[in-house]
Amino acid sequence: MKTPISPPRVHGGGRDELPAYVANGVIGLRVREMPLIGGLTLISGYTGEHPERRIEAIAVAPYPLAGDIELAGVWLSDSPHGVTVIDQVYDFEAGELRSRFKFTANGCTASIEVRLFCSRDEPSLVCQDIAVKVNRGVDLSLKALVDGRHVDGRVLRCLRDTPGEDEPACDGAALWESAGALSTCGIAYITEMVGIHADPEKPPLENRTLSTRYAFKAAARRTYQLRQIASLIPSVTHAQPDFQAVRQVALARKRGFDALRAANRDVWRDLWKGRIKIVGADRRWQALADAALFYLFSSTHVASPASTSIFGLATWHNYHYYYGHVMWDIETFVVPALSLLQPHVAESILDYRSRKIAGASSNARLRGRRGLQFPWESAPSSGEESVPMPGSASWHEDHVSLDVARAFALHFYVTGDVEYLRGKCWPILSGVANWILSRVTKTDRGYEIKAAMGIAEREEAADNAAFTNMAAVTVLRDAINAAHTLGRPANPCWAEVAAHIVLPKKGQVIISHDGFKPKEEKGGTPDPLMGIFPLGFAMGPESEAATLRFYLGLRKGYIGSPMLSALYGVWAAYAGDRRLSAQLMDEGYGQFCVGRFEQTLEYRPDVFPEQPRAGPFFANLGGFLMGLLTGFPGLIPSSGDVKNWMKRPVVLPEGWTRIEVERVWVRGVPYKLVARQGADQAELTPAER
Repeated sequence: MKTPISPPRVHGGGRDELPAYVANGVIGLRVREMPLIGGLTLISGYTGEHPERRIEAIAVAPYPLAGDIELAGVWLSDSPHGVTVIDQVYDFEAGELRSRFKFTANGCTASIEVRLFCSRDEPSLVCQDIAVKVNRGVDLSLKALVDGRHVDGRVLRCLRDTPGEDEPACDGAALWESAGALSTCGIAYITEMVGIHADPEKPPLENRTLSTRYAFKAAARRTYQLRQIASLIPSVTHAQPDFQAVRQVALARKRGFDALRAANRDVWRDLWKGRIKIVGADRRWQALADAALFYLFSSTHVASPASTSIFGLATWHNYHYYYGHVMWDIETFVVPALSLLQPHVAESILDYRSRKIAGASSNARLRGRRGLQFPWESAPSSGEESVPMPGSASWHEDHVSLDVARAFALHFYVTGDVEYLRGKCWPILSGVANWILSRVTKTDRGYEIKAAMGIAEREEAADNAAFTNMAAVTVLRDAINAAHTLGRPANPCWAEVAAHIVLPKKGQVIISHDGFKPKEEKGGTPDPLMGIFPLGFAMGPESEAATLRFYLGLRKGYIGSPMLSALYGVWAAYAGDRRLSAQLMDEGYGQFCVGRFEQTLEYRPDVFPEQPRAGPFFANLGGFLMGLLTGFPGLIPSSGDVKNWMKRPVVLPEGWTRIEVERVWVRGVPYKLVARQGADQAELTPAER
């Protein structure tokens, strides 16, 4: 099967599950099962003041594709009991959501089908087509709405006409200011009736809502379509975002709805050339791989001004406790997959860190350190620390800077772009390497990183967190390699510290930190295994085997938790246990994917029933994809010959025979990746063009 597997059709409604998430990496929509009711909208780079924490957080924007229907004198919004939800279908191949429902009023029934997509070709646009049939002749009204009734902030400016033009370029536009006046966004929209001529009614802004209404006499069994296109622009990308949104929808009107839809489908067709095929596994695993890749592509775009968050551009009423901040998880779990599949998008994510380098420099100075210390939770607009006060997580979680630097190095290794290394990568790598020098303490044991914290966010810091120290060694070596590639002198202290950083060990086992005890708080967290994969830290075969055996034995105290659970299948494969690998793939990832349209949750619901159902969670799905692309194939990109990237024999979960990807990008050239069970190494060969 060459096309992705779309998730099962959802019949009816009223379930306790997340609504559909439709996005393009710049705009994200939560679409309800009855899609004309306003959902939730997030725009990359649009932020406001959180009402409780008072920190900068991603802000909910007005919903641009709301609507209403008047049937036989009764408005749907006034008579929700007259609605019967039929089904909802998500087409992953084209990135389109289709919803069907019926509305009955005064003895008349309207059958409605709504198709919606966020354009990847024109990423400021969201598009919707509402098709209506009635069972008898009746008075019918269709209304398009830009709904800001339940959104914080205020309207600063509203336009119905276009300044200086006789005819308006769009139905309407608004400049919306977020809570705390931290940013603004511009929204403009156009509508079109297909199937009948009707003059639009466009009243002034009312109740924080813009609307366009078409009223006419409908004939039985004839289809009438209301098409809506809206542009949403954050002020971080334009000083007058509402005016730019008008320009965007005016262009959209010229191109036409059908052309926009066709262009969006073409982009998705190209994206799926990077589809990861799992051969020999149950069909469920292929469906989960397709869903993970779909949500990754949906939540990232070269046009995104503020990277992406741990939930992409998705939110819902009972979660968003990470506030849309940019965190280390994106560089660690998302960038590696994108560097291979969509390198220009990976570069866009990393560009956010480059643009906010002043914030990292200032953050280091505030702690009395040199170089670059990236914030634990980065504010999308400033790049400054924005973790909720008192900010305890930011006190000791030093590995974030190492994660960012390693992502830059990895992207260079994959792309081979020396100009990128010189202009973007080197300032980050050298800055973080110099920060490491100011962070370590020289003792009789070597160089130690004291009072740090690994991946587990514990109450108390510890000395020499294993993952942090292994990552520091890796980044220092990356910086030395970059200096040699660019013909620059490497600080000799980098090699000195890298060679003598302390690694906490108990026998051959690398343990989480000095004084580690398995029964301590979050003692099952397998952060030392992150050194093996994805970091690729060379700890020697005996130490690797012992560390794998030790932490796989502690898995019951961790699996079901966010982030690292998805990697257990790879670690079990590295230990040579195919059966355990298959088991842990299910326990560590498969059971996180529940509910409508295969959204990967943050917590496994049977292990943490008290936690909200929050997703799609990108540390989990990114870890799963990273395992398929680099983990099981044993692929560790480096500056050397591509043939030397494959570091170990291929061991796949029981029942899997191979993993293959028709197109990954290596050094600017399309390659084919094949990992066959039992092979001495995976195959990475130039693809036929």
